Amino acid sequence: MLLCRVSAVSQTVARWGRRSHRGGGLLHRALSFSSSRCHGVSSGEGSAQPAEAVPAQGLYRDSVLLPRTEFPMKLIGQKLLDRELEIQRECGFAELYSWQRERKAKKEFCLHDGPPYANGDPHVGHALNKILKDIRNRFEMLRGRQVHYVPGWDCHGLPIELKALGDLGTSGLSPLQIRQKAREFAEGAIARQRAAFQRWGVMADWDQCYYTFDGAYEAAQLKVFQEMHSKGLIYQDYKPVFWSPSSRTALAEAELEYNPQHVSKAIYATFPLVTLPPKLASEADLGSVSVLVWTTQPWTIPANQAVCYMPNAQYSVVKRADNSQLLLMATERTASLAALLGTELESVGTFTGSQLEGGMCKHPTVLDKEVPLLPANHVTMTKGTGLVHTAPAHGMEDYSVASQFKLSVECMVDGEGKFTELAGPELQNLSVMGEGADKVISMLKACGALVKEEQCVHSYPYDWRTKQPVVIRPSKQWFINTASLKDKAKEVLQKVRVLPESARGSLLVMLDRRTYWCISRQRSWGVPIPVFYHKDTGDALINKHTVSHIANLFKEKGSDCWWELPMETLLPPEVLKKSKAGPVTDYVRGEDVLDIWFDSGASWAAVLEEEQEGESEELESRLSWLPAPLRKPLVAESDSRADVYVEGKDQIGGWFQSSLLTSVAARNKAPYKALVVHGFAVSEKGEKMSKSLGNVVDPDTVINGGKDPSTPAYGADVLRWWVAESNVFSEVQIGPTVLSSARDSISKLRNTLKFLLGNLHGFDPRTQAVDPKEMHYIDQYMLHLLREYSIKVTDAYSEFDSSRAIRALQAFIARDLSSFYFSIIKDRLYCDPEDSLGRRSCQTVLEEILDGLARSIAPILPHLAEEVYLHAPGHDKGETLFKSGWIKSSSVWRRPGLEEAVEGACAIRDSFLSSIPGKNAAQYDLTVAIEPGLLFELMESLQEEPTSTSSQLTELMMAARTTLTSTLPRDLPPDALLSNGSFLINLEGGVIREDSAYSIAVVPTSAARCPRCRRYTGQSADCLCPRCQSIVSVAN
Repeated sequence: MLLCRVSAVSQTVARWGRRSHRGGGLLHRALSFSSSRCHGVSSGEGSAQPAEAVPAQGLYRDSVLLPRTEFPMKLIGQKLLDRELEIQRECGFAELYSWQRERKAKKEFCLHDGPPYANGDPHVGHALNKILKDIRNRFEMLRGRQVHYVPGWDCHGLPIELKALGDLGTSGLSPLQIRQKAREFAEGAIARQRAAFQRWGVMADWDQCYYTFDGAYEAAQLKVFQEMHSKGLIYQDYKPVFWSPSSRTALAEAELEYNPQHVSKAIYATFPLVTLPPKLASEADLGSVSVLVWTTQPWTIPANQAVCYMPNAQYSVVKRADNSQLLLMATERTASLAALLGTELESVGTFTGSQLEGGMCKHPTVLDKEVPLLPANHVTMTKGTGLVHTAPAHGMEDYSVASQFKLSVECMVDGEGKFTELAGPELQNLSVMGEGADKVISMLKACGALVKEEQCVHSYPYDWRTKQPVVIRPSKQWFINTASLKDKAKEVLQKVRVLPESARGSLLVMLDRRTYWCISRQRSWGVPIPVFYHKDTGDALINKHTVSHIANLFKEKGSDCWWELPMETLLPPEVLKKSKAGPVTDYVRGEDVLDIWFDSGASWAAVLEEEQEGESEELESRLSWLPAPLRKPLVAESDSRADVYVEGKDQIGGWFQSSLLTSVAARNKAPYKALVVHGFAVSEKGEKMSKSLGNVVDPDTVINGGKDPSTPAYGADVLRWWVAESNVFSEVQIGPTVLSSARDSISKLRNTLKFLLGNLHGFDPRTQAVDPKEMHYIDQYMLHLLREYSIKVTDAYSEFDSSRAIRALQAFIARDLSSFYFSIIKDRLYCDPEDSLGRRSCQTVLEEILDGLARSIAPILPHLAEEVYLHAPGHDKGETLFKSGWIKSSSVWRRPGLEEAVEGACAIRDSFLSSIPGKNAAQYDLTVAIEPGLLFELMESLQEEPTSTSSQLTELMMAARTTLTSTLPRDLPPDALLSNGSFLINLEGGVIREDSAYSIAVVPTSAARCPRCRRYTGQSADCLCPRCQSIVSVAN
């Protein structure tokens, strides 16, 4: 039965082979062969030479069809810059986004732009982010989707306020004056950044961006605020927050950066036990015992309200050998503390933590004050003494203890980070992070409570704007209760795709760390919190009526109206009536503004939410401020989520999180379906960029060049190639070496494209293209490889992996084109008749390859892609590549038997070329002997005649003559080179396997070199070969 099936397949192959010279059908049964294809001799595609070398001059030069194109091999300097700008104008870069928004499309792709901060010039971090987004947007647009991408800017906040005011500070300026200066500064930064993004080729409607200082945006933001407030998720409270003395405002966790080299003065201090815990008092007489505590923030000692212990831990009373002092500490910390104090510690008694309940300590610096020993879960044994000094005003865990045990939360520190009069006259007006801490230490020393002082290097939070340390102090602020949102946020996050997946863990950790989010700031440049306070009671007036009214005012007039309009307009009678409030004269407007992370975190509401038909004026769409094409629903199911958010890893605890929390709070779902988290741009040495190190790379200098000749003008496409080629999921290096390498890679690509364009001169694919069924098999095979390449790059772009797309591009050019196909087809291209089937077959494939390459590089190199398209044949003037779609590969290109026939021939070709290393294959005759079977029938399809100088098999072998036989002749000359090989054939998934052996004999050809084509197919020296003789005679 097995033999019958093999025979049936063999007959099919034989029929296909006999039809091959007539361009007949391929194998009806799909075959699968295993082979390794080595493509042999490399041939530079820039060379205008046939197989060996067409003479530069001679009798037949005009009859050889050499490449011709006006496409330049290289563009450098000002010519490159001028050409890129010319292409942007000629190919309608500025209008492309609006064009694609207006066309009909079955699917939409929404990439929501995380707003860059409007506080400076464009930098390489912007380039990395914006170009990465644009590569994906252009890819999606090319494959027929309607892209929704509205660029935005984050315009509020302290950094802008500080830069705008400079040395002036805020003294003597009204909030409106401060806001005017800040707005002007932000607008200037936006203009510079926008111009840079356009120069980089980023596709968008740059006249329709979103800005967080736009009145309509602020109105949408307030509606999110109101939704969250009505659900009880936003509340006002007095509790500890991160406070920046340098900025004089509260900060959220996302506004902190941690300095791992911060140096604190750590102390060990004693709190004498004045009331022994009842369970210890019944034990043996312990005498005078002091509790030993450790802290890195000695300035908080005056605010101490308790000492906390771990209930389940073991504690010991120990006696110092050097002075007999009795100290209470955790048992497991005894050995470490003995070494630290330089004395033996003798255990007098051991107890569990729970036995310490009821103990009272004397406060070391506050006379007549006693503080309790209390249980707490946050006590650890990794450092210190196992007993924690607790100051509820200056620690988050400390505050939790105070809430549980009703302790006082007294704040002794003002907004400038100085002690207030509550701390006493010795400390008042001293800076807590400086002389105030020193004074506390000296007070502890004076009363005998200081046991040891040491320098401690540890990680400490700093204000990310001023780079100065922060403190924790209580103040009355507005908060979001993130603890109640966390579970739902984690649930919806599980349905979000995260690239790389490793970033998901960081997202979850960041969510866990945030128990509440302080959203109020004590500044002027921001969105006012829409709250009014009763003059007498201080009670807040805020509800859906007041917030909706303010939102409508902001939409119409902008948030400056909070300061410009009289109270009677901000709180009109009808709003007061609905609010059941007293007269307007009883109220004053609030002075705090919203955290800028809330600003940007609400961007989904202003940009993504679809327009709702038939809404009342009050519920008018949040997108009405955008032009009509941008207001179209994102998807048919009314799922107003972005397909993806793409930002740097610093946004894991920033915009990704604030967007998630606000969206989950307001509408119970994530604002995105996927997250892409990229790394930071660093120097070539992997260092963070800084002016002091002199390693800052300015994208403007990259594109336009610098004053120094060593910094050439690379143009925008080199910058884009750098982004695309990099592994963006880790730190992305940039510098002279990286940029020079990117330029060289593009130059090699231009070389290939020039070769393709040059050989398509005079060819019009619309009228002269050859049907794939009539093509040479090697040409059909290249279409098959082109289709495989197109699948690879499509998959790579879909996964946000443009570096994989580049690797696929370079492998296809180097392996499949330069080293294989181009080296085989040059003779046919240059020396066959211009309109012959063989040459037109080859040109048809070259045009498909050129088109496929141009489209595959277009998302990365839009300028080069459009430049190629301007020179390419087959379309009318005025057409552009980006309006004509993605790679047009066809499933028809994968034909049964095609790959197997060429792969089998390639295996034989490998053996042939290996037998003559470094020699010119065209100078040899090749005899191939294969026993009757599938492989023989396959090779017979490429050469039906027993011997030939012009068959498809001879062309593939690049030999002078190829003879196909079942056995090697016995009368081979003595200088014949013999070699053997085999080709494994797998049929029907390995059910039928045939290992086909072959032998080859290689001998120098006796034919003469043709003076026109330079192939060794002439009968005598200086005599044209039959093919060339026919062509020349027709021409004459």
